[in-house]
Amino acid sequence: SQNKENYVPRSYLHTLTIDMLSARKLSLDDFDIGRPLGKGKFGNVYLAKVKKVDAIVALKVLFKSQMEKESVEHQLRREIEIQSHLKHPNILRFYNYFHDQKRVFLVLEYAPRGEMYKELQRCGRFDDQRTATYMEEISDALLYCHEKKVIHRDIKPENLLLGYRGELKIADFGWSVHAPSLRRRTMCGTLDYLPPEMIEGHTHSEKVDLWCIGVLCYECLVGNPPFETASHSETYKRITKVDLKFPKVISDGARDLISKLLRHSPTDRLSLKSVIDHPWVSSNSRRVLPPVPPAKKC
Repeated sequence: SQNKENYVPRSYLHTLTIDMLSARKLSLDDFDIGRPLGKGKFGNVYLAKVKKVDAIVALKVLFKSQMEKESVEHQLRREIEIQSHLKHPNILRFYNYFHDQKRVFLVLEYAPRGEMYKELQRCGRFDDQRTATYMEEISDALLYCHEKKVIHRDIKPENLLLGYRGELKIADFGWSVHAPSLRRRTMCGTLDYLPPEMIEGHTHSEKVDLWCIGVLCYECLVGNPPFETASHSETYKRITKVDLKFPKVISDGARDLISKLLRHSPTDRLSLKSVIDHPWVSSNSRRVLPPVPPAKKC
């Protein structure tokens, strides 16, 4: 299989961009700012051109005053620390950051096809091929994260972007943890995606991400998450009971995979390797790995 550590983007120009962005001290003068790509609680994301190499990136602009007000500076530091060390074709690349008196700027890979959430809203739901492809991509990326002792903890369509060929890119590592102990109690993440152990206040491990991709698989195929209700308390109850109802639109293979991921006990959940090897995933996935770059001459 392809060595993810040595993954190099499509073009040599883009490789030069990564080298330049990662190695030098940057300022706003290094970029031409384009259209907004999205808005968040603490700032906006813009399309930007790197002047010297004429390449495109996404520039996330965060306001220090807003982050201080919500006491999330530690979350940003953690996100930068974690994402700067991750290099995988299905994880959004973090190139560098810089700041001025009022703002922090994150220089990120540009994902041309935008949020999976918006694409899911547009389509209503995805077919088996597309969903299985996403399941293989996200499982491979999370396998890489877990090997590096990183738990994402907030997998959901809003935090997944789509690249040049429509490939999935995990973004937003704000709720992630570098976890040498792999055991945490913090309540975080999105309600519909919270696993039973987090709702019940137990310690949790990297297996929270297994629950989340089970919820994601269901939402991709159906159009809404499996435990969604009108009230928070009812949703909590359905999650803790694993009150799972499958509509007819879900095939037997997908049903088998989802039911093996959405298990109350974390130790009973299917492993990421087993997700990739699951017959429904392997027979439906159309994943295309980026080409391996030629070896450098001595």
